[in-house]
Amino acid sequence: MSAERVASLHSWYAEWKGLRVAVLGLSVTGFSAADTLAELGADVLVVTEKADQEYSRLLPVIGAALHVGPLDAVPAVLSDFAPDVVLASPGFPPSHPLIAWAQASGIPLWGDVELAWRVRDKVVRPDGRPADWILITGTNGKTTTTRLTAEMLVAGGLRAAPVGNIGTPVLDAVRDPAGFDALVVELSSHQLWYLNLQTGPDALSPHAAVCLNLADDHLEWHGSFAAYRDAKAGVYARTRVACVYNKADDATREMVEDAEVVEGARAVGFDLGVPGPSDLGLVDGILVDRAFLEERATSALELTTVADLAEQGLAAPHVVSNILAASALARSLGVAPADIHDALDRFRLDPHRIQVVAAHRGITWVDDSKATNPHAAGSSLAAYPGAVWVVGGLLKGVDVAELVRTRGAAARAAIVIGTERGDIVAAFERHAPAVPLFEVDHTQTEDVMARVVELAADVARDGDTVLLAPAAASFDQFVSYSDRGERFAEAVRAWIAGQDDGSARPQD
Repeated sequence: MSAERVASLHSWYAEWKGLRVAVLGLSVTGFSAADTLAELGADVLVVTEKADQEYSRLLPVIGAALHVGPLDAVPAVLSDFAPDVVLASPGFPPSHPLIAWAQASGIPLWGDVELAWRVRDKVVRPDGRPADWILITGTNGKTTTTRLTAEMLVAGGLRAAPVGNIGTPVLDAVRDPAGFDALVVELSSHQLWYLNLQTGPDALSPHAAVCLNLADDHLEWHGSFAAYRDAKAGVYARTRVACVYNKADDATREMVEDAEVVEGARAVGFDLGVPGPSDLGLVDGILVDRAFLEERATSALELTTVADLAEQGLAAPHVVSNILAASALARSLGVAPADIHDALDRFRLDPHRIQVVAAHRGITWVDDSKATNPHAAGSSLAAYPGAVWVVGGLLKGVDVAELVRTRGAAARAAIVIGTERGDIVAAFERHAPAVPLFEVDHTQTEDVMARVVELAADVARDGDTVLLAPAAASFDQFVSYSDRGERFAEAVRAWIAGQDDGSARPQD
């Protein structure tokens, strides 16, 4: 197929038949892409190092071919296929041999989000327009903000869905026969790297977008912090209505200033201070909007109060920031303040996000296993100063020294887990030598959290919090951050049961 014809494929109803597409990877994303392309009539070859049994069984049913094998070099089956397009799952970094081959060969390189944008008109609204897209990224808070925004839109009477990196592929939503008014798309830096390869008048153009914050993360994937930052900055490209940014994070403001947006798009800031015109913020414990009202120079609209949020467990500072960002995005689509308030009354945080596991004999046990990088862990430590901090795991090339210096020095104690403990221990020895430090060197997954809880119970005192905020990924010792959090919670419950039946040693 000619390059011109490939470039013209910007509708579900375009001529996709005969397009040869190599799909790299067979996770949820890879299968969703293969299924969509097969439905469109394309010739699909899925290439992967490992394949889920269920997906492998389904591929022949949908009419796609499968190659499973090592991918440290381009397999002959892929080069012989001579794809017109390579569609990569977000796990494939720019340095991967197959990605380098596609780019060197001049083959268009897409992600699943690019394909979803191209075919977004499969189901349209009564006025004939596809759903509006709202894009959300950031080092931390993406999932919470995505869920919050979708809940607010639904409360405002819109058909909306949280999709993308949050778990539901965008392609599944685009193909939903019920259709949507808006899709709230969580984007990882990996997905944005692929999106940033696309340019021109037909490239993705969101209604509104936000980068919540920026800190070191995924440096092993991008190769440098600058490349990671550039990937995140792409979220604002071609925004039509509102570029929402974090006034407390200069990097996000600079992204908006540098972005090429549609004429008329506004910059809307948020932070925990008193907002100026065109911002959202706090005034005497009240969350207010001074951006989306005619009298914004002299007036503000109340959204909710910190006291109300506290009753729902939503008053931690970083959660309040997420709420303000989500409110800005929802307001950009016309959702009323009263509907935002109602949505917040119903909203609950995801499991493993500053989740109180138990409070027993004066000790509060908090699971924030989802804090998989230093920025997220820093937010947790700010919400629970003086906690007994459980930290460690797979560091992903990120330096934790600054986190230990700025937040760790106030901890009552630190309990270090994971296979990369050395850097964390060294950071405490240099920056927080007065903090009692304990290492858990157990190699068996099932033993790690039992030892953590035993150590934490020994050092914690009445009124203390024990905080699991690892600042690291979980894959060195656990299946996922959820598995890590669940094992922590199970160990806490087991310790409490032992205290109550007298089988555990009482605290000093």
